[in-house]
Amino acid sequence: MRVAIVSVQVPFIRGGAELLAEACKKAMLARNIQAEIITIPFKWYPPEKIIDHIKIAKLMDITEANGMKIDKAICLKFPAYFCQHPNKSLWLLHQHRQAYDLYDSSFSDLKLSKQGIKVAKKISELDNKFIPEHRRIFTISKHIANKLKFYNQIQANEVLYPPPNNQDAFTCGQYDDYILYPSRFCETKRQELIVRAMQLVPSGLKLILLGSYQNTYGSFITDLIQKLNLQDRIILKNYVTEQEKIDLYANCLAVYNGVYDEDYGYVTIEAFLSAKAVIAHDDSGGPLEFIENDLNGFIIEPNPIAIANTLKRLYLNKKEAIQYGRQGLESLASKNLSWDYIIEKLLS
Repeated sequence: MRVAIVSVQVPFIRGGAELLAEACKKAMLARNIQAEIITIPFKWYPPEKIIDHIKIAKLMDITEANGMKIDKAICLKFPAYFCQHPNKSLWLLHQHRQAYDLYDSSFSDLKLSKQGIKVAKKISELDNKFIPEHRRIFTISKHIANKLKFYNQIQANEVLYPPPNNQDAFTCGQYDDYILYPSRFCETKRQELIVRAMQLVPSGLKLILLGSYQNTYGSFITDLIQKLNLQDRIILKNYVTEQEKIDLYANCLAVYNGVYDEDYGYVTIEAFLSAKAVIAHDDSGGPLEFIENDLNGFIIEPNPIAIANTLKRLYLNKKEAIQYGRQGLESLASKNLSWDYIIEKLLS
């Protein structure tokens, strides 16, 4: 069987979507399924460029390649799911959020121009028309399924939670005196909140920010660390190997996941696989499907004082950090984080 995993990618940007596609391909190959990732580049500005990329996706016929039939297409992201194939299923990572839940927020520029408003309307019209043509509709979280139902009145068949890469490699080591936040630097990841919180916690507690900070928001965060004189307590790691990342998870005190309205995100899952408690916010979205407040983590208001109080609580009571982390690991058992299960569903 030949399967195409269809997605888009912003050139030079690598994140959870790329990791998911690669993990899905790897899992299929391990089960003797021929799989390949097909991507198209994506640019969202100015707004009319989005329409150009939709046209590209709609013209992309992937029914065969080099004279050989492609039996199945698994589509992941907007606008890749507009491609042509008679047997395609959708495993939705997310739609173009700037046209939906982010439309009225500071994270969308579509509402700022007449052209942008037209583009947002067009995206909705096309999603309503073409998403239902998929044989099966899956999402990677209940959060995404709920948004698809709310904005497009389209009901997903099932939620399939994707396991992270090297799922079995994560392990629990020690509970050292540092908090880990592994995430790319951008406004929706809100590194600023925990940086400011670090002014208010005991000096023995450190913070490791793991992710590429060579962008505008990253420069803002590095400048803020200097301004607050926290450079001795906040460690920036631009790039580490997979094993180094696993080790950082294994030995941290807890994991912070300060995202705004995330669709899914691997951070919470990787933390629980490492038996570490997770701190998130009441507007964090997808991670809240896994975190139970005061059981395996903390769901708090998105402000530095609330974060600092939670960090102090864990720092001064490691037994609680250990207990919550172990309960996080146990809680994953009911989530079907299994490639056998996922691939069976995707190919059904």
